Amino acid sequence: MAREKAVVVGAGGISNAWFGPLVQEEVNVAAVVDLRLEAARGQIEKYGLSAEASTDLKAMLEKHRPDFAVDLTIPESHCSVTCAALEAGCHVVSEKPMASGMEEARKMVRAAEKTGRMYMVSQSRRWDARHKSIQEAVARGRIGELTTVDCGFYLGAHFGGFRDEMPSPLILDMAIHHFDLVRYMAGADPVAVYAKEFNPKGSWYKGDAAALCIFEMTDGVMFAYRGSWCSEGCHTDWNGNWRFVGASGSILYEQGEAPRGQAVAGDTGFNRPLNDFQVSLSEVAREGMHGGLGEMLNYLRTGAVPQTECHDNIKSLAMVFAAIESSRTGQRVPVMAME
Repeated sequence: MAREKAVVVGAGGISNAWFGPLVQEEVNVAAVVDLRLEAARGQIEKYGLSAEASTDLKAMLEKHRPDFAVDLTIPESHCSVTCAALEAGCHVVSEKPMASGMEEARKMVRAAEKTGRMYMVSQSRRWDARHKSIQEAVARGRIGELTTVDCGFYLGAHFGGFRDEMPSPLILDMAIHHFDLVRYMAGADPVAVYAKEFNPKGSWYKGDAAALCIFEMTDGVMFAYRGSWCSEGCHTDWNGNWRFVGASGSILYEQGEAPRGQAVAGDTGFNRPLNDFQVSLSEVAREGMHGGLGEMLNYLRTGAVPQTECHDNIKSLAMVFAAIESSRTGQRVPVMAME
């Protein structure tokens, strides 16, 4: 059994992506907390855990004194759950997005600072060999100094349920993945955005299910985002299709293909001669949510700060709410993480 003890908060569908890695890492899951006691009991039985089922988070934190909590609740509950765990002396790894608004997110960051506990957010797409390989290729200057990044994301997603009623389903529920990915792969942070959300003809969503965004990033990098959750036919995958443009080459990352690129190989001709290259895939020890759990465990064992700790991840969340504000006001909006 691993040294680390955890309390898991939330036993809904997303918890299935976490209990497997927790069992594999032999984490001592002391309790599973959910508003529905039967859901907590169900997951304990399903994964063969010797854990206590409860609806009372405070009582479980006081009784078991875990090393960390895993917050798998809905975004509207993240602030109260995470702050309670931090104040009880626990470190926290949480599902994305950090919070349902920027004020809550800032409160959570301040709580982590006040308590001296680690609070990190799991951005599952960071722990993907393709994404790590692009990040390393860009950082090594394989295409020269990065200037421009494009991402296109198009799916006809018939969820049903709450997403169909959300005011900004694409930006709020999905684009956080792409916004965090551009920060990771490009090695740049947001400065300002101009965005337009809209709901195309034929949409089955009540809110705006499509968006066009232009982000100014640090180091002069420009990021263009085009996305829709009500685009029928010719779908991208969930990661989207990407183009990275540098001063001396480009990298493409598209559905079903490994990242590939071309770099300038001469200095004459209307179109300069180009050499094709494949982006060598990097190794990722743990993928997806397992990667987030792995970084929390590594922090507990070595003190190495996770790449998605709260002071960093709030910048990705700020991109979401700045884009929504820009669409609402029709203005360029600075992206402000902490005030």
